[in-house]
Amino acid sequence: MSFDEKLKQLGIELPPSPKPVANYVPAVEAGDLLFLSGVLPFRDGALAWTGKLGRDLTVEQGYEAAKISLLNGLAIVRSRLGTLDRVKQVVRLVGHVASAEGFGQQPAVINGASDLLVGLFGEAGRHARVAVGAAELPLNAPVELELIIQIRPR
Repeated sequence: MSFDEKLKQLGIELPPSPKPVANYVPAVEAGDLLFLSGVLPFRDGALAWTGKLGRDLTVEQGYEAAKISLLNGLAIVRSRLGTLDRVKQVVRLVGHVASAEGFGQQPAVINGASDLLVGLFGEAGRHARVAVGAAELPLNAPVELELIIQIRPR
């Protein structure tokens, strides 16, 4: 089953590819790697949540924000590559979590993205990962993700 078909089987429809909010491009290909810029949890043109984990948002809300951020990232991948079937391996996921003082559950928040990657891509979705706390993120977003993906040739 193709990754695009698996997405449909999971009942997931990707949103339109988000537009950059500053002077950068959403993704850059370098050899067989695709590097995604930071992706925020936009839904219908607005952030799904704002604020910091451990003060304004629960771990469960952060998990969902990470999932939404990943769906936006996958929309960028499909827009850039034409299909998710060109994904050979998810190499690395970096998750930034806007964290209140004392909040230390960043890995549980970023699992929202990791769980979806493995659910969709199986072994090809298993990735190296960083989950870190941040004092502030752009637009008061609770989560920002970066991805590096190995891609198949055209």
